[in-house]
Amino acid sequence: MSAPLSDIDELLRSMQPSRNAGVYVFASVPADTDTGLLEPVAMIRERQGLTVVVEEERARQARLRVLFRATWITLDVHSDLAAVGLTAAFSKALGDAGISCNVIAGAFHDHLFVPVESGGAAMAVLIALQRRS
Repeated sequence: MSAPLSDIDELLRSMQPSRNAGVYVFASVPADTDTGLLEPVAMIRERQGLTVVVEEERARQARLRVLFRATWITLDVHSDLAAVGLTAAFSKALGDAGISCNVIAGAFHDHLFVPVESGGAAMAVLIALQRRS
């Protein structure tokens, strides 16, 4: 894998948004929940419990209360975790289009969760941002 990018112009030109198949949901479960069968794509521990991001079907099978239904978009650029400006740039572009976005940074990529009904529009906004850069 190549070295992570930190230059904002290079990050925007290289971000390559891709839409992951399926619908994903955010849900909250007690902190001591065994999440193995849920196979979460992301989790974060909060004072109120454990927030999980899981495939919608897994959430349905586990009878989880869905807090947010989302399309999962990955920016396929290896961004440096200390890079400045990428999140601000795509958040502004999506916000200007009226699209909410929940962001999770992984070690190699940024992952955006937008309302499921806005997935196509979000991809168009991100591709336009990349082309303008």
